[in-house]
Amino acid sequence: MKRVLLIISLHLFLFLIVFAYQAQAEEEEWIIDRFKDLSFARVSGEVIHGDSLNFFISTEDDCTKVHNNFTFYTYEKPGDIKQLVDRNIPIKLNGEDLTAKVISVSPFLMGYRVAFSLGKFPIKEYVYFLNEFYEEFQKFEIEIVDGIDFKVDKYFDITANNWKLDKLVPSLLEANKICKNIKNLES
Repeated sequence: MKRVLLIISLHLFLFLIVFAYQAQAEEEEWIIDRFKDLSFARVSGEVIHGDSLNFFISTEDDCTKVHNNFTFYTYEKPGDIKQLVDRNIPIKLNGEDLTAKVISVSPFLMGYRVAFSLGKFPIKEYVYFLNEFYEEFQKFEIEIVDGIDFKVDKYFDITANNWKLDKLVPSLLEANKICKNIKNLES
């Protein structure tokens, strides 16, 4: 009986957390900061607020390239989830078939946070492309889908999230400026 009450209490607690985050997710809020020799711009997901879409700019690349990655939280806990690291997983980006490379799997809350890489791109061209892409579709939605030797529902309980990118250009311009300031301080 205690176990049932504990499970119900935990589910209710998680529901309240998700509900509170959902209320905050209505507004597009970017976090722009630095960490050591890189700067970043991050925006939270609209479905799961804890999922983030990240843009990292490193002084190692002379602040001219952007690493684009995203995270998905999963409550699923298969014993082999760590074997996803370094695998290319099938996704749909606004309905288009792509793959994303799993770069890390780490315990988080009552499940795991899985980080995916979309790749590294020249910053000016990529920001222009992504902004045009977002304006055309008015959404940036990633769905993790089934593939060869990969069943999405084994690893992810929520398989899709979307992010608002209305402030993409000013956010990445600011992150790029921070990166250039870091580079100037290192010189």
